[in-house]
Amino acid sequence: MSGSRATDHPLKTQIKPSRLRLKNQLLLALVPTATVLLTLGLVEKLGRQHLLCAALASSAFLIYLDPEHETNTVRTLVLSQTAAAIVGTAVWSILGSGYLSAGISMSVVILLMILFNIVHPPAVTTSLAFSLRPDNNSSLALFGLAIAITASLVLLQLAVRWLVSHHVKRHI
Repeated sequence: MSGSRATDHPLKTQIKPSRLRLKNQLLLALVPTATVLLTLGLVEKLGRQHLLCAALASSAFLIYLDPEHETNTVRTLVLSQTAAAIVGTAVWSILGSGYLSAGISMSVVILLMILFNIVHPPAVTTSLAFSLRPDNNSSLALFGLAIAITASLVLLQLAVRWLVSHHVKRHI
């Protein structure tokens, strides 16, 4: 063993937002806020389907709180949100909109997230958004693009946390 700990990795900052000064907390919050606004703007321009971004806004906030947590990895985010959109759409196309569709899609998504170790709680909201929609105005491709933008948030947030942690360490 080389003697270095896992916490010595440059991206494993171990600095929680609540332990930072207000200025640094706001810097960390800037990236998810900008990402959500960019995603909303894109959705507005391409399809006016704002409800589809509700779960991604929750994802952005979770990533802000702890981008290194297993729940917030790019893999988990992309797979869980994609599965939720597909399941919600499939159940809606078979049963239509309603509580039965919502219950089935939510239950299936939770089961899939547990079975494939891709638990990301905002994906449950995604399954509901797709299964409860009142009409056929939904685009899996548009949602996929929104997921890609949100997934990039994970990488951006890790980079910002790394920069903030180095700034904080120099000024301690």
